[in-house]
Amino acid sequence: MTSAPTPSPLPPSPAQEWHAILKATLLRVPALPEDLFKRMRKARLTFGDRVHCPFLRPFFLSPEDETRVRTVAETIADLGERIASAALDDKQLFAQLHLREEEERLARIPTGFGRASTASRLDAFLLPDSLKFAEYNGESPAGAGYSETLAEIFRGLPVMGKFAQTHHVHSYPLSAKLLDALVMSYLDWGGPSAKPQIAIVDWEDVPTMSEFEILKERFERMGIPTLIADPRELEWDGKSLVARDKKIDLVYRRVLINDIVAKPAECSALVKAYSANAVCMANNFRCKIPHVKAFFAVLTDEQNGALFSHGERELIRNHIPWTRVVADVGTAHYGQHVDLLALIRKERENLVLKPSDEYGGSGVTLGWETNEADWDMAIERALSAKNGVWIVQERIPIRREVFPYIADVGRVDYRDMLVDFAPYLFRGKVCGFLTRLSATGLANVTSGGGQVPAFRVSPRSSLAN
Repeated sequence: MTSAPTPSPLPPSPAQEWHAILKATLLRVPALPEDLFKRMRKARLTFGDRVHCPFLRPFFLSPEDETRVRTVAETIADLGERIASAALDDKQLFAQLHLREEEERLARIPTGFGRASTASRLDAFLLPDSLKFAEYNGESPAGAGYSETLAEIFRGLPVMGKFAQTHHVHSYPLSAKLLDALVMSYLDWGGPSAKPQIAIVDWEDVPTMSEFEILKERFERMGIPTLIADPRELEWDGKSLVARDKKIDLVYRRVLINDIVAKPAECSALVKAYSANAVCMANNFRCKIPHVKAFFAVLTDEQNGALFSHGERELIRNHIPWTRVVADVGTAHYGQHVDLLALIRKERENLVLKPSDEYGGSGVTLGWETNEADWDMAIERALSAKNGVWIVQERIPIRREVFPYIADVGRVDYRDMLVDFAPYLFRGKVCGFLTRLSATGLANVTSGGGQVPAFRVSPRSSLAN
C-alpha cells in the first residue's frame, strides 16, 4: 500500500521573506532604524513631532488584490458622482444625505461641468476572501505626497535591494497622477492654459503643511507654478482670485468645507471667486454630497435600489457595509422590516456609531468595545445631536498583520497591527494607496496610528517557473 504523497510546503509570503532579510540586515546594519527616522525627518514625513512610519516593512499586495480593489473602488467613486448629480435634482434623495443648510447652498452653486471629486479616497479592509469599504472621503483627502515620499525612502533601504532580487516591486507615482487630475479638471472647467497657476489652499497652521511643501516642489518640478496660501491671504478683486500678487487659475482646495462654513469671513474671497466661476476649484463644493458618511446609507437602503443596476446593487451588497442614519424609524435590514433603534440596541456587538461628518475617527463608538450603558449613551448622543446626524454601520471584517515596529532606537519588536488600506482615486481612477496601521480598532494618523508604503509585488518569473 503506497502512502499518500507529502504535500509540498507553501512558499513563504512576501512579508515572511522581507522579515527574514530584515533580521539579517539588522545584524549587519544595526543603525537601520535610526537611519530610517533620519530620512523621514529630512523628507518632512512628520505629523507634529512624530514620524509617519515607525515600522520597518511595507504593505504588500498582489496584482490580483490590486485588480479587485481597483474594480470595486472605481465603481463606488462613479456612484458618488452619480449621487452628487442626482441629489441636486431630487429633493427626497438630497434630504437623505443630511447636509447642513449652508453646505447645501455651497453645493448648489453652479460650476459648469466636471467631477465633484477630482481627488478622493476610500477606506477599506482588504482580506483574501473579503473587501469591505468603511467610508468615502470625497472631499479633500490628505497623504498622497507623504505616501509617495515614504515609498521612495523604503525603495532606498538595503532590505529592499535584496528583496527586489526575487520580486518585481511596483510603487505608485501619486503626485504626478494628482497633478494630471488637477490640470484635467481645470481644462474640463474651461481653463485656457495647460500650465495653470495653482494655489494649494489651507490654514497655515495645519499639521499637514509639510505635505503641501512636498507637493509644491513636485508640481513645480513637473513645470506647473504652485504656491501655498492660507484662505485669509486670498483676495477677490471682482474679476480674479489673487494670492501674493499672482492671479490664481486653479485652487487645489485642502481647507475643509466644515471650516469654510464655520469661518465665512476668512474664506469669503475663495467663495466669491468660485461663485463667480472665476477660478477652477478642485474638489468643488458638490463633493460634500458623497463625502458625508450618510452616502453609504443612501447606497445600502433598498428604497434607492432603482438608482443602481443589478450589478451595482450586487457590488454594494458585497462591499459596502449596511448603514443607516440614526433615527426613531422603521427600516429594512437584509429584507426584514425592523425598528431601527431596537436593532441598534440588540445588535451592539455587530455595530459601530459615528457622526456622519467628522474626521480622524472623532466620535466613533465601536459597539464590541463598549458596554451596554455606554452604548445607550452613544445612541442618545446620536439622537440628540444638534450639529448634523449620526450613522450606524455594521461591523466589518478587519485585516491584521505582524509588522516590525521600532519601539525605540536600537530595538525592533514584532507587533500585530490592524491594516487600513485606502485607495486614492484621481478623477475616479485608482492611482495608489494610503496604508495605515493601528493597534486599536481605529486606524488613522490623527488618532495615533502609523503609516507604511504600499507596493504591488510579484515573484520574478525565473523563480516562478
